[in-house]
Amino acid sequence: MRKDHTHPEGTVHGLHLQSECLRGNLLGDPSRRRIDVYVPAGHDGGGLPLLVDLVGYTAGGPAHTNWKNYGENVPERLDRLIGSGAMPPVVVAFPDCFTRLGGNQYIDSAATGPWETFLIGEMLPFVENTFGCGGDGRRGVFGKSSGGYGTLVHALRNGGRVWAAAASHSGDVGFEYLYHLGEFANALRHLQNHGGSIEAFVRKFEEGPKAKDADWHTMMVLAQAATFDPDPSQFYGVRLPVDPDTCELLEERWANWLRWDPLRMADVEEQRDALRGLKALYIDCGDIDQYNMVYGSRLLHRKLAAAGIPHTYEEFPDNHSSVDYRMDISLPLLAKALS
Repeated sequence: MRKDHTHPEGTVHGLHLQSECLRGNLLGDPSRRRIDVYVPAGHDGGGLPLLVDLVGYTAGGPAHTNWKNYGENVPERLDRLIGSGAMPPVVVAFPDCFTRLGGNQYIDSAATGPWETFLIGEMLPFVENTFGCGGDGRRGVFGKSSGGYGTLVHALRNGGRVWAAAASHSGDVGFEYLYHLGEFANALRHLQNHGGSIEAFVRKFEEGPKAKDADWHTMMVLAQAATFDPDPSQFYGVRLPVDPDTCELLEERWANWLRWDPLRMADVEEQRDALRGLKALYIDCGDIDQYNMVYGSRLLHRKLAAAGIPHTYEEFPDNHSSVDYRMDISLPLLAKALS
């Protein structure tokens, strides 16, 4: 049941794309991918800007088009925002980028797959050719958590060239605060329940019947390891950047993680220039984010401000969870910039 029946309903098209770049990936994930595409009421998509929704860890794009209890899914939110005049009409793509390790950071990896290549080289042309939307200067990307991280990295690497606007909600920034001071020790302790074996833990996780919160947190760390520092010779390409006995950082491996931290990437002038090529850049974070992302977000904001990079930064009184309501701010901002 829709929460709001006062505005015209757009259409969600369920498409599938057979990816060539994902074929034969190390994890054995399917290369045929679902892409839901929202087209607003009264439009066929032609000539409209295109936004791409990168969802957070544990989800795939179509999760945002599913019915949502006591709230709105993203298409219903778009119906309300567009129908009320809060934002101009846009097409929105929801690509399924879920992996066997529970999610995605939307970059190319020898373990999880070439997801940046998929999104830019295959998904974008497929959606734009199908609906006649987007194009140079008319593409935006947004997401929350891992999706916010993917948004920031895509903006840093492809801003002004592929993407013209970007909005990150509670994106992964400041890896020391998030991983080193938070997640690695917890993951090692949890792996001890499985003899310290990553493979034994993952096999048990996949067998079920029920995953606990600690299981998901450990799986998240393994997914990040396979993304930022993949080793195809290891099970699922996973190797941790810490000593399994002492949790001391292994500097060479940790350096591979840090080069993907948006806080470090923003030190590279070429990537700063990419951000300058955006028509709009929006970043936010809850001021009590339980993953410590607010500290990295504040540092990134200061770094961008010092470099004279136009952006909007906001902190809101909340944590990391259930913050889709923030899209009421970001989606109109993106749509107006691209229109």
